[in-house]
Amino acid sequence: MVNPNTAANQQDFSTPNSKKAVEVKAADLPIHCPVEGSSLWNSHPQVYIPVKENGGESRCPYCGTLFKLLG
Repeated sequence: MVNPNTAANQQDFSTPNSKKAVEVKAADLPIHCPVEGSSLWNSHPQVYIPVKENGGESRCPYCGTLFKLLG
């Protein structure tokens, strides 16, 4: 049985949410961090990232993940 508190299709459960740059399209906005598929055991409260308002790039205030707007 899949643990509902763990992201689906996660292969290495000991690895934290290590993706430190996320490219997003305008159609993906508004975007939040952590993103879908992140390990829940190492997550933080969900926050919306003001990518468009900050010139196309913005960092998560909790984990430092960089979000970049494509196009």
